[in-house]
Amino acid sequence: MTFLFATLFYISLGVLIVGVALKIRQYWNTPAPLKIPTMPAPTTQAGVVFRMAREVVLFESLFRSTKWTWIFSWMFHLGLLLAFVRHLRYVISPDFFLWPLINNWLVQFAGQYASLMMLAGLLGLLGRRIFVDRVRYISAPSDYLMLILLLIITISGIMMSFIIPTDVVLLKAFMMDLISTSSGHEFPVNFPLVVHLLLVALLAIIFPFSKLLHAPGIFFSPTRNQVDNPREQRHIADWAKKLES
Repeated sequence: MTFLFATLFYISLGVLIVGVALKIRQYWNTPAPLKIPTMPAPTTQAGVVFRMAREVVLFESLFRSTKWTWIFSWMFHLGLLLAFVRHLRYVISPDFFLWPLINNWLVQFAGQYASLMMLAGLLGLLGRRIFVDRVRYISAPSDYLMLILLLIITISGIMMSFIIPTDVVLLKAFMMDLISTSSGHEFPVNFPLVVHLLLVALLAIIFPFSKLLHAPGIFFSPTRNQVDNPREQRHIADWAKKLES
């Protein structure tokens, strides 16, 4: 089991990093032939940065579209962020300069109960796809499978936090061995932990090929990252510039 999970983690991490990097390269090199910012759009680059910040942090366009979806989505993403910060203590050394902040009892407490927020948000998003006619009409099987995958990861994490605890000391020792590419500590076999980490590895593998790529993709959306200045400056795509020259 130790060899299996060590190999799986290295493979899934490699697929995640390489896959996301290739996708970002593709987004970066894809031309935007038209000036198409969603109105009302900022007229300065600073305004674009502020708009993107509101979109990433507050989900501004989703809030304007539908309040219930915004609530469930924001609950899930905030809970995911808090849980991620809490999990960092398993992969960093106490010598790391952020260790006092990450290992703070308040951060750990918030991260532990954030899993319940994630669960509520995911159930709301799944219910939206099932019961809202216009959303169900455009939903593909992969949309349901992705939500179910995230739900099982969340539920298995909740089980470890509140029902069937695992040996976190041995787990951290195992994770630190993976980071340092050494051996010496066995994987702590625990049913919720096995399910949790198997599905996390699966999520990392399919992430670069799924709709979850909206995470980096939002920064490359021309409807969000373009300045509304067509009168002041003519927009010419890179490939068109080459033709003109």
